[in-house]
Amino acid sequence: MRGGTVAVIGGSIAGCAVATAVARAGAGQVTVLERTRGRLEDRGVGLCVHDERAVELRASGALPAGIAAHPLQRRRWVVRDDAEGAGGRLIWQQPFPFHSYHWGLLWRGLRESVPDNVVYRQGEAVTAVEAAATGAGAEADERGRARVRLAGGSVERYDLVVGADGYRSGVRAALCPDSRPHYAGYVCWRGNVDAARLDELGGLGDPVPEAVTTVCFPGGSCVVYRIPGPGGPRVNWVLYAAPPRDGQLRLDDPTSFPPGAPTPGLADHLDALLEREFPPYWRRALALTDPADTFVQPIYDLEAARTAGGRLLLAGDAASVVRPHNTSGAAKALQDATALADGWRRSASFEELLDGYHRARGAAGRELVALARRLGRAQVERTPAWSAMDGDGMAAWWQGQLDGAPGIGGRAMAP
Repeated sequence: MRGGTVAVIGGSIAGCAVATAVARAGAGQVTVLERTRGRLEDRGVGLCVHDERAVELRASGALPAGIAAHPLQRRRWVVRDDAEGAGGRLIWQQPFPFHSYHWGLLWRGLRESVPDNVVYRQGEAVTAVEAAATGAGAEADERGRARVRLAGGSVERYDLVVGADGYRSGVRAALCPDSRPHYAGYVCWRGNVDAARLDELGGLGDPVPEAVTTVCFPGGSCVVYRIPGPGGPRVNWVLYAAPPRDGQLRLDDPTSFPPGAPTPGLADHLDALLEREFPPYWRRALALTDPADTFVQPIYDLEAARTAGGRLLLAGDAASVVRPHNTSGAAKALQDATALADGWRRSASFEELLDGYHRARGAAGRELVALARRLGRAQVERTPAWSAMDGDGMAAWWQGQLDGAPGIGGRAMAP
C-alpha cells in the first residue's frame, strides 16, 4: 500500500509511535490530532520496558536510540518487620531485566522522531468519530472514508483513523461502543521524588538503586524504583490498595486525581496507610514526595471487542486497558505501532490491513489483560500472608500468577 490519508487521534506515546510508523511505511499524509495545548512532556512519571522488548523495538525503529533510561536488574520483595530494622525484611528476590523511563523523556524522544511530513496539530479536540460508510447508498466522497468531527464543528475525512486516545477512547466508542473499562476494585497511588532527597533519611540510604523494591502488606503492595528525570535521577513509586470507604473517589467512570489534586482527606488516608503498614525507611521515603507530584487513580481493565474495522483502528490503551502490574503498557503501544507498519507493507488494501491487525493485536491485548488480572488479584485483592512466606513459597506463588506465561513485560511479537 502507498498513499492514503491517516488521522491519529492522540499525540502521546502511542500516537507519536503510530504516526511515525505509518508515515515510514508509505502513508501519503498523516495528521496527529492532540487535544492538549500544553506541554505533554510534563505528564506522567515512571514506566519500565523489558530489555528483550526494547531490543526488538529498537530494531524495528519504534523505540528511538538515545532516550535516557535507568537499568534495573532485580526485584526485591520486603515486609515490615521491626526486628529486622528500618528497611524491613527481605522475603524474596527475582531477576528483573528492565530499563525504567520517565514518561516525559520517553514521549519527547518519540515526538522528536516523528517525520517532518507528519502534521502534528495540538489543541484539536475530537468530539465524534464515525466509521466509513459502505454500500451503494453512500455518497462517493464518503465511501471508504471515516469521519472525524472536531470541537469547532468542522468534519474531516480520512482513509484510516487510528485511536491512540487512551483508556477513554472516543474512537473505541465508535468502533465497539459496548466495550468499556471495568473497575478492578482498588486504586493506585503514584508519586516521584528527587533521588537526592533520600540522603535526608540518613543511615540506611537507598541500598539498591539497580533494583525494584516491592513493599508487601495485607491488601496491597507498592513498587519503588529509580527513573531518569529531566533534572536528574528520581525515585518513582506506585502503591496499590483498596480505596477509602468515604466516597472521596468516583469509581463509576474512569477518572483520577491528577498530580497535586488529591484532597486533604485522601492525603490523610495515604499517610495512615504508610504509617500502619510500611517499614519505617520506605514510609519516610514516600513521605518525601511533594503533594504536587502525588496522584491517585482507580484501576480499570478492558478488552475491546474489536481493535479494527470500518477504517477505524485502536492502538495502545485505546485497544486494551491493562492493569500496570504487568509492566507492559509502553512496550505494547510501541508493538501496536510496529504491527501496523508491518501490516501496511504486506497488505494490498485497507481491509486486509485492518483484518490482519485485529487478528494479531487483539489476541495480544487479551493475553495481557488476563495476566494483569491474575497479578492484581494475587498482589492486591487476595494477598497471601506475606510475612509467613519464604523464597520457595514466593517462587511457587509467582509461577501460579504467570499460569504458563513466560513472564511480565509483554511477549515478543510474532515474526
